[in-house]
Amino acid sequence: MFRSLLLCTTLGLGALSAQQPPAPEPVSAPAASPAPAPAPKAKPRVRIDTSYGAIVVELEPEVAPVTVANFLQYVKDGFYTGTIFHRVIQGFMIQGGGLTESMAEKPTRPPILNEAPQTFQAGLKNTRGTIAMARTENPQSASSQFYINTVDNPSLDHRDLSQEGYGYCVFGHVVSGMDVVDKIEKVQTEWRKGQSSVPQFPVRIKDAVLLPPQ
Repeated sequence: MFRSLLLCTTLGLGALSAQQPPAPEPVSAPAASPAPAPAPKAKPRVRIDTSYGAIVVELEPEVAPVTVANFLQYVKDGFYTGTIFHRVIQGFMIQGGGLTESMAEKPTRPPILNEAPQTFQAGLKNTRGTIAMARTENPQSASSQFYINTVDNPSLDHRDLSQEGYGYCVFGHVVSGMDVVDKIEKVQTEWRKGQSSVPQFPVRIKDAVLLPPQ
């Protein structure tokens, strides 16, 4: 009898064990939130103070590092103060940053690398309101002079690595003062000292200043 009672007790415990609810599954910790993306770095802006008003350009150092560093160094050195927009062509562009009011060319640093192939590939083109480096027929001759497109000028864009197709390096665009650019574009011009399209009355660059980051 004792053995039967023990057997019954054992069977009862087995049945009781079988009726117990399954152990709860472990709860996994919530996935960590991804770290927020870093804020985009502010692009440098330069205000070009002219005798017709101020023009603010935003530069593209990520795409044109050599060109932007070169331009900013001339700005920081005060090089552009006292220069003029010496070449102005309606329906094309305004060019300056190298000659004084007497049409004397200021001494510059050595020419820089023409980054037109990479800037063009990145989408920077000679469209209205963009700023680009002026140069001679030699693609690698740009130094201090720049121009601002007053219309779209695809003929100035990079096409290939030949001298004719190398193109002109765009390195920023006007963010304020395009009305000033348009006023300068419309000034009367003349031949002077062997150069065409020189404004009859000087269009002075009073200063060029690097603005605080925004």
